[in-house]
Amino acid sequence: MTWEAYAIRYGRHERTAQSNHLLPVPDPHEAMPLDYFVWLLRGPDGREIVVDTGFDAALAEKRGRKLSRSVGECLTAMGTDPAKVQDVIITHLHYDHAGSLDIFPAARFHLQEREMHFAVGRHMCVHAIRMPFEAAHVVAMVQALYADRVEFHDGDAEIAPGVTVHRVGGHSDGLQVVRVETARGPVVIASDAMHFYSNALAGNPFPIIFDLGAMAAGWRRAKKLAGGEDNRVIPGHDPAVRERYPAVDGQNGEVVALHLPPVG
Repeated sequence: MTWEAYAIRYGRHERTAQSNHLLPVPDPHEAMPLDYFVWLLRGPDGREIVVDTGFDAALAEKRGRKLSRSVGECLTAMGTDPAKVQDVIITHLHYDHAGSLDIFPAARFHLQEREMHFAVGRHMCVHAIRMPFEAAHVVAMVQALYADRVEFHDGDAEIAPGVTVHRVGGHSDGLQVVRVETARGPVVIASDAMHFYSNALAGNPFPIIFDLGAMAAGWRRAKKLAGGEDNRVIPGHDPAVRERYPAVDGQNGEVVALHLPPVG
């Protein structure tokens, strides 16, 4: 089964090149903004899967981020009713990937069990490690668990025919990437396994890291899952994604089709 896959930008944060890399870069003060995405998968039978849930206006203000549209508005503009979505994949529990759970009242959330253990375990005693998490988001996931709406995975798992998840860790201990069968071959939504193309291509990681070795291995794993093709690995925050893939009509350049060949 082949799927359509869409990257939907809902926010932005102005940053410099050095703030997006652990090791020195040639021009540390070069502007290198970070885009915030969620992803929408559509199967030939009309089934829809959402990957990650973003953050809301209140958290955008708290964290000093720019919200273009709410995630709910983004999905509605694509003809998707969040209230009817049955499956939501959470790549990890950082604030920009696991907020807005409440707009998916019918969904089952797919999460690596290791990520839940990580988010409520001893490592959260360290401020630098828990900084990308929001306690309210973690609590919301626990509440969903107690409502029988969480499906935990241990490593590799199939969510639907043609859609699989794979734990890579690195950025967060239970980070998972999503492999989607499309008409142009397998596409891997890398999420924060690589924030920018340059992180993997230059071997220079984004500086929020739990396990550096796992992060580097994750770059290789994502490429392998994509059939060895760099242009089928989609980083989690790179504005270049919106330049490389065809824009969806009527979305003001905020949504691009990842199942179609790159345009540049």
